[in-house]
Amino acid sequence: MRPLDDKDRFDFIETKFDKSEEQELFTRLTFKVDKGQDFMRIDKWVQMRIEGASRNKVQQAIDGCYLTVNGKAVKSNYKVKPFDEVVMIVLNDPEVITITPENIPLDIVYEDEDIMVVNKPPNMVVHPAVGNYKGTLLNAVAYYLKMQNPEVSEDNLPRYGLVHRIDKNTTGLLVLAKNLQAASHLAKQFFYHTIERKYKALVWGNVEADEGTVNAHIARHKQNRKTYDAYPEGEIGKHAITHYKVLERYYYVTLLECQLETGRTHQIRVHMKHIGHTLFNDIEYGGERILKGTIYTKYKQFVENCFEVCPRCALHAYILGFEHPRTGKKMYFESPLPADMTNVIEKWKGYTDTLSKK
Repeated sequence: MRPLDDKDRFDFIETKFDKSEEQELFTRLTFKVDKGQDFMRIDKWVQMRIEGASRNKVQQAIDGCYLTVNGKAVKSNYKVKPFDEVVMIVLNDPEVITITPENIPLDIVYEDEDIMVVNKPPNMVVHPAVGNYKGTLLNAVAYYLKMQNPEVSEDNLPRYGLVHRIDKNTTGLLVLAKNLQAASHLAKQFFYHTIERKYKALVWGNVEADEGTVNAHIARHKQNRKTYDAYPEGEIGKHAITHYKVLERYYYVTLLECQLETGRTHQIRVHMKHIGHTLFNDIEYGGERILKGTIYTKYKQFVENCFEVCPRCALHAYILGFEHPRTGKKMYFESPLPADMTNVIEKWKGYTDTLSKK
């Protein structure tokens, strides 16, 4: 069990992160109390069922509402009874990585004493991991915080909380927590899917239905372990739901709005490929090839030019809504499409107009 601990969870210089960008941030543990169970304090009962869990850590989790009984928060002295359902949010065991502050520009959309909302550019990893120790968003944030507090040494930089992330080549909005309380509150919102997240995605093909929902579990691809696959029968992988709505159609590609109900790794990319509409220029999932259209040389050249204009997966996190961790006020942010996606969409609009005049 890794509750949000003020001592070691949000220290910038020895921040603890997942070992891989693909690893999930949270795990849900569910326990059912046996019918013959005697009344016992919840903290003691949980400690007995999680290897290596200390009583103090369990109590911290309970105080932070990371543990519920029958859907409700309880106190550490609550006595479990037969058939109680105990649910815990566990932050996956991370790796300790040293973060070096780097002078990298940040597009800060909003900031106060508790949170920071950042608009992430393409080709930037969110946090350090094997092979990406520098040039990440958190390297930039570390530098930004140090410039705000120049008297603070690198060994004592302010604590910070990363509670979600987006892929390296996905652009758009991210929220970070600037203290333990904010991190705890935001983490719970993400875990229980009360965060509003909408993306704009350019996908291959003409999506027939004006709107729809993809409900398919997601797990590692059986052959290519660097990617993921959809498993509609739900026998393996993790539950994942994506709602989509058509915004514009351009004959051979479609601009969609995708709303996440869950937040699995590569979720939109995997779900769109699953329904036959791979994201435009998504190299890892085959979107860098011409998947729809004519066989003519001029069309091939047009698509290759589009790939050059938007040399990445055409996906942008454009809406982020959540409850402010201190005030409880609903916060809502919207980020305009970046230039590369705007330009490639304009090219497809022009192509569509040309076809319609023939």
